[in-house]
Amino acid sequence: MSDDDRTADSGFARVDLDRAARTGDPEVVYGAGKTPEQVASIPATLHGRHPDRAVPATRLSPEAMEAAAAVGAEVHPVAHAATLGPIPSPRGRVGIISAGTSDASVAAEAALTVSVHGAEAIEIRDVGVAGLHRLLAVRERLDEMDVLIVVAGMEGALPSVVGGLVGTPVIAVPTSVGYGAAFGGLAALLGMLNSCAPGVTVVNIDNGCGAGVAAARICRVGARP
Repeated sequence: MSDDDRTADSGFARVDLDRAARTGDPEVVYGAGKTPEQVASIPATLHGRHPDRAVPATRLSPEAMEAAAAVGAEVHPVAHAATLGPIPSPRGRVGIISAGTSDASVAAEAALTVSVHGAEAIEIRDVGVAGLHRLLAVRERLDEMDVLIVVAGMEGALPSVVGGLVGTPVIAVPTSVGYGAAFGGLAALLGMLNSCAPGVTVVNIDNGCGAGVAAARICRVGARP
């Protein structure tokens, strides 16, 4: 432990032990670029500080997921993530709407993040605009949610359609799904940023985690007495 008890110096990282106290949420461990041993060590350190809350680790390789499992973490293969510790009781409902099966990993990351950060995650899958009847078939379910996360690649049109159907806050997540002119998700990002539907906000390409944290925090504030 460092002299400042708000951090723990592991030699390769200075782990933020105070983030849960400052923001209400523990640090999320971003696994890309870290070794499996580092991915196992950092959540274990954070879990020791607040064992009552799940510590999430995202963007994990198969080897990193194995290392996380070895220290007791639950692995979530579709989300390429792991959690160490108990999931909190939910406050508020977040609908995670995904356009197609190719968006599944980003949608799963968003759903897991919502749960870890204290809201109920409800996934509505494969309702992209190429088959608009699929979205209209679940129209009434959208009104049951406090926040909607809409995940789509290609041209990124789905959040605009959803935003035109509901009065619920919409967080749009562009994914890097699409052919060459999709430019790795840039086309979807720009399409979502240029949405004419009001109430749509946008996070970065493939950032299911960022969308999930924002949605859960909106639910948390809405649940205040």
